[in-house]
Amino acid sequence: MAEYKIKDLEALTGIKAHTIRIWEKRYNLISPERTDTLIRTYTDEDLTNLLSVALLNKNGIKISKIVDMGKEQISKKVWDLKFSKNENSSQEKLILALIELDEDLFRNTLQSLIDSVGLEETFASHLIPFLDRIGIMWIVGTIHPAQEHFISNLIRQKVISEIDKLSVPNNDIKPVMLYLPEHEWHEISLLYYQYILRRNGINTVYLGQSLPYDSLLLTIEKLAPRALVTSWLTAVDEKYMINYFKQLSNDIDGIEIYAGGYQVNKCFDLISEWALEIKEAKNLAEIIDSIK
Repeated sequence: MAEYKIKDLEALTGIKAHTIRIWEKRYNLISPERTDTLIRTYTDEDLTNLLSVALLNKNGIKISKIVDMGKEQISKKVWDLKFSKNENSSQEKLILALIELDEDLFRNTLQSLIDSVGLEETFASHLIPFLDRIGIMWIVGTIHPAQEHFISNLIRQKVISEIDKLSVPNNDIKPVMLYLPEHEWHEISLLYYQYILRRNGINTVYLGQSLPYDSLLLTIEKLAPRALVTSWLTAVDEKYMINYFKQLSNDIDGIEIYAGGYQVNKCFDLISEWALEIKEAKNLAEIIDSIK
């Protein structure tokens, strides 16, 4: 069982720490344990309860009425709201889907967002904050690898399905090549880059996860792309990253390298001599303009 601090609950539920304390004191909504130094700690059950309360509260039910409900009534209300199309409740629904391994809830919530605002806005305003919250849960220890893989694969499937709906761009123009380096398997960001480029009519070649360096060079030699796009999320030694981009730049003779992902963004200054940084969607639009 994981233990959360009040700041963890604030980040995961979107409820301000001050509000959580008021709800504790006024309504006895949750009852935290306290450490020897009197620091509040919370359980998985507390987190689930707060997510349910946040879901009901965002849908117009006052906190004073929620606390008067029994567990069965709260569960019924939450169940009814899980499959509503209220965009404001998406974060609570996504996290509940993660905790409960509820594929229907996750897929329906994600599809509702895409239908409402499109994949780009869904990714920028909903999925990225959700993935940030998963990161907190991972650090705290409340989710295990199977849960993270479960959600990541559902996101991956959805982005691929959206890519598949796009027409194949004109292949008379040299392509942009997308790939992940060896030992990198987290491809959600790379798939999103693929979607953005394809949606803007740019010819791409998607090479996917953990591509051996020699194979990368052989494919570059064969296809002569006008740019490379990559993403680094898994932790690596800084010297390895520096050497990788320096060597790649030397080996590809002037082809632009665009790189994103947590590891690149964290220490981009170290590789800025050989690559251009992808920070977020608006940066990607600039990249698209520059490589057309």
